[in-house]
Amino acid sequence: MQKNIGLRLKEERERMGLSQVAMGEIANVKKLTQLNYEKGERFPDALYLSTLANFGLDVQYVVTGIRTTNNLSVDEQDLIDKFRIAPLAIKAAALGALTAGTAQQTGVNISNNTIRGEGQIAGGNIYTTRRRKIK
Repeated sequence: MQKNIGLRLKEERERMGLSQVAMGEIANVKKLTQLNYEKGERFPDALYLSTLANFGLDVQYVVTGIRTTNNLSVDEQDLIDKFRIAPLAIKAAALGALTAGTAQQTGVNISNNTIRGEGQIAGGNIYTTRRRKIK
């Protein structure tokens, strides 16, 4: 469990764009202490976490592995709110689009999403321009 907290602490430090020295200076600990936290050899105390929370550290994520929504941009929160109330088909399409975008960015070969000029792929399904699913 300590290693998981340490790994998440390191992930948060990197997300914040800080070096171990810089993060340690903000929280008033030495580089070796910061290193020991990230390696899971020591637990950070509440004062350390509270201080870093004021600089954008997601304390809930570090401790539990669950991200808070407090750090979301307005666009991100809007996306989540709309996703939660969307019908299942829209959720599938949104996830398909996001997954396809991620795959393209990581170099996975994805063909043109138009099938025979008639339809498009959404959420792993092919839809024609008349919005019917092709099997």
